[in-house]
Amino acid sequence: CSRWEEEKKEDGVKWMQLEHRGPYFVPLYEPLPEDVQFYYDGKPLKLSLATEEIATFYAKMLDHEYTTKEIFQNNFFHDWRKEMTSEEQEIIKDLDKCDFREIHKYFVDKNEARKALSKEEKQKLKEEADKIQEEYGYCILDGHREKIGNFKTEPPGLFRGRGEHPKMGMLKKRIMPEDVTINCSRDSKIPEPPEGHKWKEVRFDNTVTWLASWTENIQNTLKYIMLNPSSKLKGEKDWQKYEVARRLKDVVHTIRAQYRKDWKSKEIKKRQRAVALYFIDKLALRAGNEKEEGETADTVGCCSLRVEHIQLHPQLDGQEHVVEFDFLGKDSIRYYNKVSVEKPVFKNLQQFMKNKDPTDDLFDQLTTTFLNKHLQHLMDGLTAKVFRTYNASITLQEQLKALTNPEDNVAGKLLSYNRANRAVAILCNHQRSIPKTFARSMQVLQEKIDAKKKQVEEAQEEVKKAEEEFKDTKDAKAEANVEKKKQQLKRLEEQLARLNVQATDKEENKQIALGTSKLNYLDPRISVAWCKKFGIPIERIYNKTQREKFAWAIDMAGEDFEF
Repeated sequence: CSRWEEEKKEDGVKWMQLEHRGPYFVPLYEPLPEDVQFYYDGKPLKLSLATEEIATFYAKMLDHEYTTKEIFQNNFFHDWRKEMTSEEQEIIKDLDKCDFREIHKYFVDKNEARKALSKEEKQKLKEEADKIQEEYGYCILDGHREKIGNFKTEPPGLFRGRGEHPKMGMLKKRIMPEDVTINCSRDSKIPEPPEGHKWKEVRFDNTVTWLASWTENIQNTLKYIMLNPSSKLKGEKDWQKYEVARRLKDVVHTIRAQYRKDWKSKEIKKRQRAVALYFIDKLALRAGNEKEEGETADTVGCCSLRVEHIQLHPQLDGQEHVVEFDFLGKDSIRYYNKVSVEKPVFKNLQQFMKNKDPTDDLFDQLTTTFLNKHLQHLMDGLTAKVFRTYNASITLQEQLKALTNPEDNVAGKLLSYNRANRAVAILCNHQRSIPKTFARSMQVLQEKIDAKKKQVEEAQEEVKKAEEEFKDTKDAKAEANVEKKKQQLKRLEEQLARLNVQATDKEENKQIALGTSKLNYLDPRISVAWCKKFGIPIERIYNKTQREKFAWAIDMAGEDFEF
């Protein structure tokens, strides 16, 4: 049997044996050279080691937008002062008088020097990194040697956060062995902490899959060292996720009929739940869990929408009952959409908004817990998130069917694949900012296209010339020459077509992030089946890391797999 289908363990037990080396701790701080100085109020000031280290965190970020934000500056300065000696606290009282430019330049130069290393020196560095990976990057789980995902602790630095995060600029402290809980099996060789240190605790809990954990000091959340996505354990979990989404396919019609009926319910709580579920299903919105204020950036999902986040238009752009959404979702990505909804939904929303302030909750009777309890009751394992997975995967499958032309060459088929993937990314609102290098690389591509066009025109001339020569001489050599020139022209035309496809793809893709949906929302078996059916090499769709993560799907799916 394949390694995806080995013996099942009893419920809740994730492994019988787990042995590893513990986390790899990032190297300690190396002080700055004597001639690189920090200046306060125009005068050089020698800092204590701890204070200097934190100063370098800020200095490294000088050319970053973050350091121009007041909240970042204030949080940084507050945390930095806490770590200073009392003498330093007496002197350093104003961030505006601090000059980090020399330190910044030192790190920029150091970076440039690293880029300029010879091939041999780079190779040596790679070998050192590989050695650490070999030693710390693997564990033994139930007799299999499995790769670990993130085996290094995060280095200390300044917290960034996404969007307008209220904690940006705060000091992310160095993780010490004393902060770390180790998890392994009782009979394994228990990892040794670094010399002179001890672990916070060692536990033997086989109902969880993490190898080590610690609490990070900014959000006070637990961080874990987990297995790599390519491991059997993660692969199985991934596979199960898509199997749950496939089960939704069989009941989704019943669920849709149910929430439509609930739009007319006597209970406002049920009506709110039904409208929210309609949004989650139709628009693939995230559920929107309750969040503590001031802890994170002000972002919302479906259940936490406020009145100010939607506008109702009885008529707009020739459509009826239009809801205009405008809010910041996960990671502070703006969601903006105008959607024509069914009349009862529109009427309900008008009621939910009546006599409310802009900052009041739209669904004031609804929590994600209440919603997910209801979903679990409709289908075992169903949560709001499953709708996103289901709608993303089904969209990819339908789009691939609609867009793929079996007559196309590989480049043409890949363009269709990317267009299908884009439809999903748009549904899930996976955006990116236009890459800084976009204009330049587009220009390079356009120059290639222009050069290729010229070559095609020249080749057309050559064919004409060869044909005329053959007309005159009628000999075999001239005939062969016509064939040869036609072949050359055909090859150049194919190359030009390929470049044009590439340009179209690049332009359509500049503000859309395809990776998120590809890795997290799309059943890989759909893509594997599509590749097998149309003879597309799988590496044109998935890179090496992705092929490792989706090994279970590549193993399993034939060309007629249906989600």
